[in-house]
Amino acid sequence: MEAQTLQKRTRSVIKSADIIIIGLQAWYTDIGCNCKSIAREFAKNNRVLYINPPLDRKTILHQRNDKNIQKHLSIIENKKEALTEVEPNIWNYYPNKILESINWIPATGIFSIINKINNKRLAADIRYATKKLGFKDFIIFNDNDIFRSFYLKEFLNPKLYIYYSRDNLLGVNYWRKHGAKLEPQHIAKADIAIANSNYLTRYLLKYNINSHYSGQGCNIKLFDGKKDFTMPEEMKNISGPVIGYVGALTSLRIDVNVIKAIAKSHPDYSIVLVGPYDMLKEKSDIDCLPNVYFLGKKPIETLPSYIQYFDVCINPQAINPITIGNYPLKIDEYLAMGKPVVATKTDAMKIFGDYVYLAAKPEDYSSLIDEALANNSNQLKKERMTLSGLHTWENSVERIYSAINKTLSN
Repeated sequence: MEAQTLQKRTRSVIKSADIIIIGLQAWYTDIGCNCKSIAREFAKNNRVLYINPPLDRKTILHQRNDKNIQKHLSIIENKKEALTEVEPNIWNYYPNKILESINWIPATGIFSIINKINNKRLAADIRYATKKLGFKDFIIFNDNDIFRSFYLKEFLNPKLYIYYSRDNLLGVNYWRKHGAKLEPQHIAKADIAIANSNYLTRYLLKYNINSHYSGQGCNIKLFDGKKDFTMPEEMKNISGPVIGYVGALTSLRIDVNVIKAIAKSHPDYSIVLVGPYDMLKEKSDIDCLPNVYFLGKKPIETLPSYIQYFDVCINPQAINPITIGNYPLKIDEYLAMGKPVVATKTDAMKIFGDYVYLAAKPEDYSSLIDEALANNSNQLKKERMTLSGLHTWENSVERIYSAINKTLSN
């Protein structure tokens, strides 16, 4: 159905526009980032100004030794250039003004007063960068930044203001404290609201009738199942079948009970986990299992070489308010490599129902992995790769362009 929809309609493209992107992740982030991928797609036909998150006093106090924070601080002290062209048609800007750390304030009314001051500082920095680049009549694309961008529409008066949702941030205490009241207001005043999952699109529609589903993009040039990758050295002594996971191993997003259930029910299987982890207690629960291997964080460009040597890929996602509506990018990456996939059943996983084995509970994983191993074939591999080929950043941004064109024509 999705393939037919994309093939039938005339593709929408925005050209020669000036687009400002502000969000939660800096350009220098070294993990996969939706917003950077969207920026690159925008930049094929437009000029893009990508704003790094401004520093606040708490970040400076606690993360001063981080090399990226040090670079930002040196820029503030006028030792380095704040605005640089990082890729063709993409300029990255380090804001110069330091914001107050205010989330500790208990009353949302008082928080909002100081947050407006923070927004005014950030707006002044952005205005400086737009003048330097000659940006006029620009579009602002806000990547899920509820607070620091709350007043940017008023302060910068863009041609269009777009609010993009890719996480249910209100599932996290930090964001829920003031966001429960402020995010609905933020969504409501946006000219366009966009979400990458159907679950989040339904959430946006509660507050803004001009809300749209963009889907998710995948870097299928990197995750290309047609290529031959060299087996990583640390996998050469791991016996199969290999059941693998690639991604952040965080206690907020991973159900450790799934990993334990697989490892204990199939001691002859090797469970390989690739990615950074903060699940220290949970990790200790499975570290003692002889068939579980934590390989740690790897550069994103090396991930296909690990996935290629997995026999089955898994997404042992925890079910909670943070994860329930999230679009799992790693599913597209697995499918792009042609791999059989077993994943936790969630609302966002419905679109993969014909291609992925969905587990309703941790105990389901073992039997579904057995089924995936027994029924794998070259034909299924081709079908998985075909599906992932529809979930490109080009198609995702095309939906954003379509929403922009419809809004401007009304």
